[in-house]
Amino acid sequence: MTLRLRLLLMIGVSMILLWGGVAIWMLHGLDKEMHRTLDQRLVMSAQMVAGLMSQNPAAWDGQTGKAGASTLSVPAMAKGLACQVSLRGEVIARTPDAVPDAMANAALGFFEREIKGEKWRNYTLETNSLRVTTADRLTERDTLLNNVMLAAVVPFVVALVGSLAVLWFGVGSGLRPLERLRQVLASRRPEALTPIQDVPVSRDLLPLVNTLNHLLARMSVTFNRERRFTSDAAHELRTPLTAIKTHLQVARITHGKETEEAMDYAEEGVARLQNTLSQLLTLSQVEGAFSWDDGHVAEAHEVARLAIRDAAPDAPERIVLDSDSNGAELALPQALAVTALRNLLDNALRHSPAENSVRLVVQCAPEMVSFSVFDCGPGLSDDDLVRATQRFWRRGSGRGSGLGLSIVAAIVERFGGSLELLQRPEGGLEAKLTLPGYSMQQTRHARP
Repeated sequence: MTLRLRLLLMIGVSMILLWGGVAIWMLHGLDKEMHRTLDQRLVMSAQMVAGLMSQNPAAWDGQTGKAGASTLSVPAMAKGLACQVSLRGEVIARTPDAVPDAMANAALGFFEREIKGEKWRNYTLETNSLRVTTADRLTERDTLLNNVMLAAVVPFVVALVGSLAVLWFGVGSGLRPLERLRQVLASRRPEALTPIQDVPVSRDLLPLVNTLNHLLARMSVTFNRERRFTSDAAHELRTPLTAIKTHLQVARITHGKETEEAMDYAEEGVARLQNTLSQLLTLSQVEGAFSWDDGHVAEAHEVARLAIRDAAPDAPERIVLDSDSNGAELALPQALAVTALRNLLDNALRHSPAENSVRLVVQCAPEMVSFSVFDCGPGLSDDDLVRATQRFWRRGSGRGSGLGLSIVAAIVERFGGSLELLQRPEGGLEAKLTLPGYSMQQTRHARP
């Protein structure tokens, strides 16, 4: 069902129910008022006849017992009315439609009686010895009421049909800008992510167009980033694969020590490739959906301990831990917190001389926990500090996948943390990772 037809049905049904209820209410009141008015007419007719006869009673006394009842003539338009006048039990005057026997024993006031197969509404008034009975046919009343209802219902129906027709064209005219917007979107190529422009829309549709433009802009940024990421990933994966293939070919055509060296180089290439794939999967997990309910609470000290274990499994003494976490908990999954801190420790260990240690300081602040990693390496220039978190960026021909700091940046961006890379005056680099505490979990959920 189209939006236009749905709106027409909703508004049309509402109008029919509303005005139909009003019409029924009005017609019910009209029916009661008409019956009351017609009853008043019977009463007034009887009172008028009784009043006229009481002005000259002697003239009618002489007729009693001498002649038959006088038949009064009535105009054609009043054929539905009947009247009968009795004096001391004898009918002295009546209309042609009056039936003496039926009206003779009429009770005082209003009553209904069937006469010759027709229902009549009667009213009887008795003054002294004079008795006046007036009546009208109920079929005449029903005909009059039907005519009034017809006169009221026909214009109502015509007006309702006309309103629905006007509403149909009005809704169509109101939805025309939306239809133009749909046509513009339908005619765009799938790769076209430029903002929607030069589409005449009403003021009510401007928020929708602006929202679509913002969505297209975000999609364009995302697609460009993913396209660049795919290109970089293909290059990074092709390099170790080429090296592995080359070393395996060398191992096939050589013997002895050269074969062992070629196999060692191939194994090193496999490890590099495995590390790159692992980092890519981690980055995909950070940017994709995840569950908070993993059964592990990210406690700051435990995160630091696990990160140290993973970063330096053979030489944990190279990392000096200084922690005042006091059981502080982090508002993000433990696995991601450990991954972020481990990547910082990996970089620090890789660029620090073997005889120097890396220092990890854990500090707690209200609703935040910071992990500061100090190394003794050469540090980074100002330009390198800007590019350090870009994907697949490495200084010179350094080892690694170039994804470690990118993953850390993605984690802190998603969970409302921060990452600062600072050049130390005495040499080396300080990487300060700040993550939200558990008390902020209700207000700093992961960004979609």
